[in-house]
Amino acid sequence: MSIFDKLKKNVQTAVRSAATAAFASEETFTFAALPESLAEMKALPEASLASPFATAALTVCALCAYAADKSIGTEMLNYLRGPRPLSNHDISFLNDRFSEVRYVPFSYFKGAVPANDYTPDTPFTVTVTSGPYSDANEGYKKLYIKSGGADSPREIVLRRLGDGRWMLWDQFLLVSIRKSGSDDPWA
Repeated sequence: MSIFDKLKKNVQTAVRSAATAAFASEETFTFAALPESLAEMKALPEASLASPFATAALTVCALCAYAADKSIGTEMLNYLRGPRPLSNHDISFLNDRFSEVRYVPFSYFKGAVPANDYTPDTPFTVTVTSGPYSDANEGYKKLYIKSGGADSPREIVLRRLGDGRWMLWDQFLLVSIRKSGSDDPWA
């Protein structure tokens, strides 16, 4: 590869990185404690659902609640989904994902990594980011949340209601991550 080819490649990489950064934004949310009921979640300022980033952050909290108590987690997720509550298929999927491990949703909080069995730092902090194609579909927002157990961020999709609230449309947060340290015989 000639020096000009290398230079061209470096310039192209820099332009792509700058373009991605120009369209990307992030918001960080901090919770002193995770909500343990729908009432506690509704008491949080993020529960107005005025921001897709806030709805995404509350989804992580609701999934953590589901890991502890399915009925409470279901109430929270249904609140975040608005006029489209969880279907039987959705509930079956959640039950399947939580049948063996319950730490996956906790991996999205700062400090939660395999080495500490996905124990998050307190207060609980989650960062939600957008990307260059987050607004590709009108009325929807595709956002990303980084897991301490994965190399790439996971996707979450929000949909805007006519009243301006952002509701949970779909989430891909419960996909496989690295085993926790105590579950991994190779750790």
